Amino acid sequence: MATYDDVAQLALALPRTAEATSHGWRTWKVEGRQFVWERPFRQADLRRFGDDPVPAGPILAAAVDDLDEKDAVLAAHPESHFTIAHFDGYAAVLVRLEAVDDGVLAETVEDAWAARAPYSLVARHRPSR
Repeated sequence: MATYDDVAQLALALPRTAEATSHGWRTWKVEGRQFVWERPFRQADLRRFGDDPVPAGPILAAAVDDLDEKDAVLAAHPESHFTIAHFDGYAAVLVRLEAVDDGVLAETVEDAWAARAPYSLVARHRPSR
């Protein structure tokens, strides 16, 4: 099972990344822009689940490039990635850390970083992509 410490290790290995706290939760930023963050469910989120099961365990939010990318990520990783009504129209996905494998988590964190980092920084870090 992945942890927020695993996320921190992955995020902080990326260029110009820092860890911060927002509303008491850990967040990772590149050049001041949040790209992955702890995302526990709020009471309003829990009400929206109604009778549907609420995903258990720690939840990570991760930025994506755009809504098309969001749809693609959700389709590619239905066992670990999901969304909620609060994220409708917002370019980010949620990740069940208990369900994501290490490789997919690393890809998710790096892709989130690339979605929020300045283009020139991404181009230097990922020249072949």
